[in-house]
Amino acid sequence: MKTSCDVLKVSATDPEPDIITAAVHVIGNGGVIAFPTSGLYGLGADALNPEAVSRIFRIKRRPLHKPILLLVKDVRDLSRIVREVPPAAEKLMNAFWPGGLTLVFNARDTLPGVLTGRSGKIGVRIPIHPVARALVGRLKSPLTGTSANLSEGPGCNDISMLDADVAAHLELILDAGPLKGGPGSTVVDVTVSKPLILREGSVAGRQIKALLA
Repeated sequence: MKTSCDVLKVSATDPEPDIITAAVHVIGNGGVIAFPTSGLYGLGADALNPEAVSRIFRIKRRPLHKPILLLVKDVRDLSRIVREVPPAAEKLMNAFWPGGLTLVFNARDTLPGVLTGRSGKIGVRIPIHPVARALVGRLKSPLTGTSANLSEGPGCNDISMLDADVAAHLELILDAGPLKGGPGSTVVDVTVSKPLILREGSVAGRQIKALLA
């Protein structure tokens, strides 16, 4: 991978405050960064900045009808971005957050339409990786958490594998070393009466079904 943007090495276990501050500054000014989520690297931008979100769609060449998931600091942040939290969602959050479970809620009308793919729904999770947690802990807005790859392309678990076409459009890369890889988060739609598993990933579907049985 060759890139003209800054690449900062960051501790995967105890992120340096000055590096997190630098990344938050970039994001706050409408920039897009690559950062570790858990098993894969993600693309981070201010989720409430429509132009920054649009840039992510362009960088990934992502179809505009596909929403982008959000990362938040804790469950209290949900009140800003979702209409309601159903009881089933509370069970799932208590069991699997922070971690590899994305819950799809009905989005508040105040969210940028581009973020939700005009679907009226938004996927949210609390990240488990220390760097991602440090970022959402410092930001005043939710952070985008979509994978750092071209749409439909393979995920990136090592910055050396980051697609050059993606890297070329970033302002900053946080390199926390190789990640464990594997599947992305499991995605569950909790806007329906019986929660629906849209994608099985790092949280097994049987665990979700057993919890909600």
